[in-house]
Amino acid sequence: MNQKEFSTVIPEFYELAQLCEKNDAIDPDLYSKYEVKRGLRDLDGKGVLTGLTEISTINSYRTIDGVSTPIEGELFYRGININDLVQGFMSEKRFGYEETVYLLLFGELPTDKQLSDFNALLGTYRKLPQHFVRDIILKTPNGDIMNALAKSILTLSSYDTNTMDLSIPNVLRQSIELIANFPSLAVYSYLAYRHYDLRHGLYIHNPKPELSTAENILRLLRPDKKYSETEARILDLALVLHAEHGGGNNSTFTTHVVTSSGTDTYSAIAASLCSLKGPKHGGANVKVKLMFDDLKKNVKNWDDLDAIRSYLCDLLDKKAFDKAGLIYGMGHAVYSISDPRAILFEKFVGKLSEEKHRVEEYNLYKNVARLAKEVIAKKRKIYKGVSPNVDFYSGFVYNMLGLPDELFTPIFAVARIAGWSAHRIEELINVNKIIRPAYMSVATNKEYISLSDRK
Repeated sequence: MNQKEFSTVIPEFYELAQLCEKNDAIDPDLYSKYEVKRGLRDLDGKGVLTGLTEISTINSYRTIDGVSTPIEGELFYRGININDLVQGFMSEKRFGYEETVYLLLFGELPTDKQLSDFNALLGTYRKLPQHFVRDIILKTPNGDIMNALAKSILTLSSYDTNTMDLSIPNVLRQSIELIANFPSLAVYSYLAYRHYDLRHGLYIHNPKPELSTAENILRLLRPDKKYSETEARILDLALVLHAEHGGGNNSTFTTHVVTSSGTDTYSAIAASLCSLKGPKHGGANVKVKLMFDDLKKNVKNWDDLDAIRSYLCDLLDKKAFDKAGLIYGMGHAVYSISDPRAILFEKFVGKLSEEKHRVEEYNLYKNVARLAKEVIAKKRKIYKGVSPNVDFYSGFVYNMLGLPDELFTPIFAVARIAGWSAHRIEELINVNKIIRPAYMSVATNKEYISLSDRK
């Protein structure tokens, strides 16, 4: 039963919701009065410092002559520029995600032997426990693949005899198992939904230990297990670009918060996953794709820049698509002039669009990216630059790869568990103090009224 049906069957929840809205509303002026950092962000959008990390670095400003000046976005994994990392494995025609996982977990690039051994270790853990697919995934299909993933992660704890052992060797073992398992959990959850809810045929392929994470995703998803080298390499790039993004993003901060309570790895990762699924975070790539679907319905000539500009204005004026007043995929909480991940991605999107004969659509994306910056600058008061973020292109890439919409955000999770795992280990090693920020109560005291006297 979906939410709409539930609300229709039990209408009294509307009245109960009105009580919530009446008694939970806080005067917006109080946030300014008490200098509350809403969203843990300053008025200029800069995040409130809540921790330290060595796992990744994000630069969008640099102090020049004493003035904070916007710069082209920079992203470093363990001190290594993302551009250099990508150029390194791409130039040698290697898959990069596994090397990236090693770098994030252990803080340094692997030697050839270390990388070979690590790939073999991941390969040994790619197979799920016996009957897990049948008993856990196939018997309880769910169209919300992120929720299905969360269920599977928590259930895996039942197969672990050392669930609550928080020693670093054990947490590392659990993390590597989950990193290896995530592709199968995501794809099998989708295939179960595809079969039982969409009434298509069911097929379950086993992962191959010797293949990369990207190759296994495509192998598991497709009936014939086939994929091109270009497809596998651009999906691998997507995984690398989504693997980590600082300790302050919502899902990774969730990792730190939940880990700080002393809970187990499965609970911490499930919580992070549930944070990622929101449309303001990892679910944004689906929103971008759906927004473009709506644009195509309303703008028939993709070369008509005036028509595109008009549609974008309607988006901001809450007249088009979901009427949220947003151009999805544009802007980022951290970056100003550019998102380095989007720039890297865009370089390879064109090549894939040629292989898939969708160059015209690729050009539409480029036109929207250019015009959206102009429209936002004219219609919004902004404190920093606006540019396409990595989600702007990722949905288009996944669609060209034949990935269903339901798997867009789960693929993000398949990548980001590398960063979550690294941050969980960092939290366990360094802090050992529960995270508990302050909330000020602005409630007024009331006298208790006996039940017979209440009206």
